[in-house]
Amino acid sequence: MTTGRIYLFKGFERFWHWAQALLIIGMLATGFEVHGTFRLLGFERAVQWHTVGAWSLVGLWVFAIFWHLTTGEWRQYLPTTHKALAVARFYAVGIFKGEPHPYRPTLQRKHNPLQAMAYLLVMVLVGPLIWVTGALYLFHASWAAWGLSGLSLQWVAVAHTAGAFLMLAFLISHLYLITTGPTVGAHLKAMLTGWEDRHDAA
Repeated sequence: MTTGRIYLFKGFERFWHWAQALLIIGMLATGFEVHGTFRLLGFERAVQWHTVGAWSLVGLWVFAIFWHLTTGEWRQYLPTTHKALAVARFYAVGIFKGEPHPYRPTLQRKHNPLQAMAYLLVMVLVGPLIWVTGALYLFHASWAAWGLSGLSLQWVAVAHTAGAFLMLAFLISHLYLITTGPTVGAHLKAMLTGWEDRHDAA
């Protein structure tokens, strides 16, 4: 039952979210083409667009990190156990029984505890894994000057691909969780307009 509305996501948050999503999808597509999974752009163009996407995403992340630090929004990603078990039970059982979501977002805590934990893991583990291995791969010619001659290019590539699969898994789960609001399109609407309908929570 809807009980009101709250302006949850500011303009920059929505811009950052959608720009990041498009860049990540583009990099996944070009990255898998580079690996020979399919052919769409051709190897050389796929490499070029993958590199452009990577630098664009780096720039976006620099702005996003600055914004989060200066606005205090970085606190949204601090892990918490408050209602974590209730949210886990909801996704495992309650959602299939039509039960209301046990967590109500606020301006101070926009993400439920499982979301916050997932986003934090992406930012501190998956993201750095992709960035470090991607940079090593891109600047392979400089390894000797950096004293990294003994590093295995094959293992760097494997680690980079593993990071890509982790990001793909996050994207797929993210797309699914979009549909788990009080209505199928409620979460999507909130990230498009910034406004989230308030609903009863336990």
